[in-house]
Amino acid sequence: MSTAIPCYPAVRPPEIPDRELLESCLRSIQPVISELCFANLFLFRHAHHYTLSRFNDSLVIFGRDYGGLPYVLPPLSGDRGETARKLLDGGNILYGVDELFLAQHLTGRGSPVIEDRDNADYLYLRSDLAELPGARFHNKRNRIRYFTSRHTFAVEPFSGQHSAAALHLLDIWQHHHKHDGSPSQQAEAAATREGLKRADELGLSGVVIVTGGEVSAFALGRPLNDLTVVCLFEKSDPALEGAAQLVNREFSRFQPPGCTYINREQDLGNQGLKEAKNSYHPVEMIRKFRVVSHTM
Repeated sequence: MSTAIPCYPAVRPPEIPDRELLESCLRSIQPVISELCFANLFLFRHAHHYTLSRFNDSLVIFGRDYGGLPYVLPPLSGDRGETARKLLDGGNILYGVDELFLAQHLTGRGSPVIEDRDNADYLYLRSDLAELPGARFHNKRNRIRYFTSRHTFAVEPFSGQHSAAALHLLDIWQHHHKHDGSPSQQAEAAATREGLKRADELGLSGVVIVTGGEVSAFALGRPLNDLTVVCLFEKSDPALEGAAQLVNREFSRFQPPGCTYINREQDLGNQGLKEAKNSYHPVEMIRKFRVVSHTM
């Protein structure tokens, strides 16, 4: 049973029993930014110091970026515009403001608005990722053929029986990336590890590629809004060429027919991630903005 969410300025961290309440709020507002997904908020609660509070008539989430800068996400309920304006008047920074929320609630205030390109989400047509059509995806299809022609494998829906093998693959992935000591990489690995262990509690689903009795790749996500699934975690054995492309395709094929888009989150300014994500030809970048109090 969830403990009560306190009124501002009191706060508390998110808990698993909060899932029902938060997902109800999120269904109502149909978010487009990847942060506004209960599993994401819960699994990154330590990395971003997420806390919940009731402010005005709204449920709000406070956090910090990887540099320690405090912010508040767009309100999840109530009069969201009025709450956002009061938060700004109180000296808070709003982060993760999308274009529609900005236009509807925060224009004409004189508050500085700063686009955060490194945290923009990549949005793809599910059909593009599932079918890899045309010349644009020739290289992706070739990588998959390379893998499938050399390995006996199975594509399976992720379940608890895969957890131990997927965690072993995560260890391999971390060892391969051991020289990348960035806070974001460490936070992602920790969140992935907990997500694999608590997938059922968090409503995560996805696929695994099983090769030679071992999990060679996995991808997990969950619905972000009525038309979009967000892929939260995807890992593959770095020694198996084509495994990454295969699990990307199979995760996309796994989604229900009502899923039109797949959000594959941000590149965090990493040039390698930027090139990899652009190579799948996003149909849109979900722009995010920081809105700063005019009193700061």
